[in-house]
Amino acid sequence: MYQTTVEVHGMVCGMCEAHINDVVRKTYPSAKKVASSAKKKRTTFLTEEKIDPQPLKEAINQTGYEFISSETTEYVKKGLFSK
Repeated sequence: MYQTTVEVHGMVCGMCEAHINDVVRKTYPSAKKVASSAKKKRTTFLTEEKIDPQPLKEAINQTGYEFISSETTEYVKKGLFSK
């Protein structure tokens, strides 16, 4: 599993966060745990495969927000029952 973190400028409130979350889900229907933070100016989500960030960049920029960068890393589950 992979975690992608996207820096997004232009989010200022909870509705902005929800809008970006919807864009991520429409671009990658299999995305899980989609979460955005206007304060941190970032969005994170999980996917089974590495993603191509170009479709997301185009989708975010079309909504009036600004896609700055993205980083995809291998996701390691943390917690009491993780292996």
